Amino acid sequence: MATQITIPTSTLPDAASTELVAAHGVERRDAVRGTVLLHPADFTLRSGQRAAITGPSGSGKSVFLRTLALLDACDAGYVSWRGERIARAEIPAYRRRVAYIAQRPAMLDGTVEDNLRYPFSLKSYHDTHFDRDIAMRLAQAAGRGADFLDKFASDLSGGEAQIAALVRVLQLAPDVLLLDEPTASLDPASARSIEALVSAWFDADAARACIWVSHDPEQAARVATRHLTMNAGVLGEDTQ
Repeated sequence: MATQITIPTSTLPDAASTELVAAHGVERRDAVRGTVLLHPADFTLRSGQRAAITGPSGSGKSVFLRTLALLDACDAGYVSWRGERIARAEIPAYRRRVAYIAQRPAMLDGTVEDNLRYPFSLKSYHDTHFDRDIAMRLAQAAGRGADFLDKFASDLSGGEAQIAALVRVLQLAPDVLLLDEPTASLDPASARSIEALVSAWFDADAARACIWVSHDPEQAARVATRHLTMNAGVLGEDTQ
């Protein structure tokens, strides 16, 4: 009998079509050269949606995702959360609900568990605590064994480090995942482990949503039901 994976649920109300993250005419320019990195873009992600963005390298996919994550400031337009524009003071709370995963996330010295405990030392998560059982179940969803949390971060393969980084975020039960090519440098088996972990997170709560930036159209077809493209900084919806 298969083991049932239990993943922490968010506090988002049950609503099949709630507007979550939206971009309103967001635009980005290179601060030095002034060239346009992202042409004015409008986009809305609703609860229950799994979106993928594909396009050539350097086309603006990561620029757009980092803009949605409020990691880089817009040169025009703004990002909203559940219909409300986000004030500067509200950015930490927003990032608690909307989590960004980079292609090569940083790992701290120490064990995997040390890395998983780190977010709970931050002010934004003062009201919660690390749960090793939840972390283990998440790791198991990605095919890791019982000893995974005890491994040293310096000994992890690229795929294992990405799994650890993803578990570090998923244990915090965000409502939205912004995945910036998280499997671009991984072998096929590791990539599928990441996909399985994200799928388990999504299936645990129908109100969640994600955007997966990928250079691989086949992967985009596997992980998403809504497909967008980015070309030369122009975001478009694939209607096929």
